[in-house]
Amino acid sequence: MSPLPFDDPAAPLYSVGQVAGMLAVQPAFLRRLDTHAVVSPARSDGGQRRYSRHQVEQLQQVCALVDEGVTLPGVRHVLGLRARVAELEAEVARLRRR
Repeated sequence: MSPLPFDDPAAPLYSVGQVAGMLAVQPAFLRRLDTHAVVSPARSDGGQRRYSRHQVEQLQQVCALVDEGVTLPGVRHVLGLRARVAELEAEVARLRRR
């Protein structure tokens, strides 16, 4: 049996309204994050933003950073650094397995 879309953390399933409700933020805040290339969701055939579970987790991190006073360019930079650290940790783990 093939996995269902909601089993895939990268499947774009959630609308702006759903994510705004989950995170207790305004939909306009999510749209602004997309405009500033902080978290850019996929688009449905009708052009509506659709977020994956992974992106919702990223948005939780973004909200925490914004609550701490980090600017959107700063948030983008922090997320990029976190992604790079994860890549490097995976590379170190791969090299250790050799």
